[in-house]
Amino acid sequence: MSRELITLTIDDSLYKAKKIFDQHKIHHILITHNKVLTGVITDRDLYKHLSPAIGTAKETHKDIAALQKKVHLIMSRNLVTAKEDLSLNEAVLLFYDNHISCLPIVDDKLQTIGIITWRDILKILALQYRKKQKT
Repeated sequence: MSRELITLTIDDSLYKAKKIFDQHKIHHILITHNKVLTGVITDRDLYKHLSPAIGTAKETHKDIAALQKKVHLIMSRNLVTAKEDLSLNEAVLLFYDNHISCLPIVDDKLQTIGIITWRDILKILALQYRKKQKT
C-alpha cells in the first residue's frame, strides 16, 4: 500500500488533474471533500474527456474549456474501499470480483490512509513467486 497520496478536492479542475498525471507516474487520484473520500479519477477517465489536440497547434477554445471542468463531473463515485488490516488474499478477491484497478484504504471516518493498485498486487505476487522459486 502506498501512503504517499496525491489527492484532489471535488472542485479542482481537470487541468489540475492532468498536470498531476503528467508530473507523477500514477494512474489514480483520490478525490476528497472535507477530508472524506468521495471519488477516484483515473488517467483513463481524464483522457476520455479531453481532446488529443490539447497542447498542440490544433487546440481549440472548446479544448481549453474542457480543462476547466471540475473533477467531480467525471470521477467514479461508487467506490470499493477497504480497511488497513485487509489481507493480500482479500485484496485480490476485491480486485477480481469488482473489476477495479485501485483500492483506496480508509479509516472508520472514510478518510484516506493509502491506496493499493493492481500493480502493487502484481508486484507482491511476483516477488513471492520469485522467492518460492529460489527455495
